[in-house]
Amino acid sequence: MIEDKIRKIKHIAFDMDGTIYLGANVFPFTLDVLARLTKMGITYSFLTNNPTKSVADYISKLAKMGINITEENMYTTSLGAIDYIKSHYPKAKRLFMLGTPSMVSQFEKAGFEACSEDAEDRPDVLVVAFDTTLQYSRLCRAAYWAAQGLPYVATNPDRVCPTDLPTVLVDCGSLCKCIEHATFRKPDVIVGKPDPNMLWGILDRLGLKADEVAMVGDRIYTDIAMAHNAGAFGVLVLSGETTREVADKVALDAASNPNPEFYPADLVCENIEELCQILENR
Repeated sequence: MIEDKIRKIKHIAFDMDGTIYLGANVFPFTLDVLARLTKMGITYSFLTNNPTKSVADYISKLAKMGINITEENMYTTSLGAIDYIKSHYPKAKRLFMLGTPSMVSQFEKAGFEACSEDAEDRPDVLVVAFDTTLQYSRLCRAAYWAAQGLPYVATNPDRVCPTDLPTVLVDCGSLCKCIEHATFRKPDVIVGKPDPNMLWGILDRLGLKADEVAMVGDRIYTDIAMAHNAGAFGVLVLSGETTREVADKVALDAASNPNPEFYPADLVCENIEELCQILENR
């Protein structure tokens, strides 16, 4: 029963944009919710598919919102990509990266070198990420390296990034589709959510079982999919990308389809305030 699953929760892995804040604005209930979780003895960490900022920059951003954490509480897809490259391509040193300067600094901190746009500056690995500083010529160079058959790592599958602005923020998944359409080449690996390794890392670090962790986020195809893949409790919040109509449609499809495209959340809440209330009443 859902109540039994909720009673087991000891740690919450929060998605960030669309879950604890939207764009540049923290939700008015976020700080209070975090304080109440601490009072309940529930620990938390932050996972994000958005690699545009380094861990240090994310910690600084959260601190300005009143959320004080350490590096141990933060895991980004940049770190996931770094771990993957070091594990699968241990000799790789030089990377061509579509990513922000902040993201590139995270890779440089890990010992990698950023290649220039010059065709003679051949990288060991191509890395494509959500790049808010994207230049057309660099997108073309990334497509060229993909067409040359270099190892190709993408940081996350997100099509768009949530925002409170009147625009559409084209994310990594859409850039990868652009490269695929031009070159017929897909990434060799997409290391962000829904890949379960980000969540498994938390389980190992904290010594928890999968059913003792809730993955909370606003996207079915990343946050909830990762919860399913890792065996954790998946909580969908409707404060970001996903609407109630989409959540209901996914649940209906899963009820009638033994192999659905997406798995529904274990619990759907309007926001993390509602989730907190449920946890307090368990």
